Amino acid sequence: MRIQNTFLSLLSMSALALVGCSGSTDSEKAATDDHGHDHSENNDHGDHDDHGDHAHDEITYKIGVIAKSNSNPVFLAAKNGAFAAGNRLTEELDGATVEILWQTPSMEDAQLQAQYVEQLVASGVDGIAISCTDANLLTNALKAAVDKGVIVVTFDSDAPDSGRMAYYGVDDFQAGKEVMRQLAKVMGNQGKVAVLTGNPAATNLQARVNGVVEQAAEYEGIETPMVYSFMPETATEAAAKMQQVQTANPDITGWALVGGWPLYTDNALDGIYENAKIVSMDPLPLPLEYAMKGQVQVLVGQPYFGWGEKSVEMIVDKLHFDRSPASSMVYADFDIVTSEDAEEFAKGWKLWLGED
Repeated sequence: MRIQNTFLSLLSMSALALVGCSGSTDSEKAATDDHGHDHSENNDHGDHDDHGDHAHDEITYKIGVIAKSNSNPVFLAAKNGAFAAGNRLTEELDGATVEILWQTPSMEDAQLQAQYVEQLVASGVDGIAISCTDANLLTNALKAAVDKGVIVVTFDSDAPDSGRMAYYGVDDFQAGKEVMRQLAKVMGNQGKVAVLTGNPAATNLQARVNGVVEQAAEYEGIETPMVYSFMPETATEAAAKMQQVQTANPDITGWALVGGWPLYTDNALDGIYENAKIVSMDPLPLPLEYAMKGQVQVLVGQPYFGWGEKSVEMIVDKLHFDRSPASSMVYADFDIVTSEDAEEFAKGWKLWLGED
């Protein structure tokens, strides 16, 4: 999907009521109270079978949304997408209210995510949408949720053995291949490539790295990439890792970033962009500034707003209509943003972040 298609779709979303975000790790409810529904009553769903009968005058679907961290702006966009979907579906569904419970760690913490899953299940939620920091640590908690009748959808980062109904996001392996494809193009199909990745336990990052390495093998003039990981996933740590590696390996002429972490801080690429081409995932507002300055050549984007919006839609579709997606892997297109169109793409973030 090219950026003009994404931007037009963002404009169509501007009518949605987006909810302001405090960045708290506490559970937050969608602003659906303006429809006159009382969310304070005890909503004990038991095994959740009661939702199959829509003869009730009123029914409330409670959906917990757990992203990786409140400190990453991509998940703020996902949060707004989830609340927008909850508000819109409450308007569209006759006699039904969709209530969103946002419960996300301030920093990435798979153990805390697992606790949130358990707490949400105990509170009687009907569905959970989650981006998994570590699938191995979360699989058992998600399996337990599914066993109790909770509809689970993963977004951004999957837990494929959890029994979840579906995953929504880009095909991470193909995204990695696209990053390398774009990098090879700006490198003239030759040179030495370094790959920057974050948490090695994250399945989405593993798949992207594998995609980069496989695609690189198609170019005779490009050496097998070296992969460098860092933790915790902060801009400071990422920028320091890049600087350290580039200093130790001045012959690196290309960087494939499977996440945009170092681009979330200022001057991260000083001493690097002068010597190497850079292609990264995630055209967020700060990375877009690097692209506008020509320090990053291409950014590959994901459906950040859609992570929340589409996940909630799929859960409600199952709860209200007993409809499942045709495939358990629901893939979205990714955006290709160059230095030339970065300024135009940046306008879309005002909608994603609820600023417009």
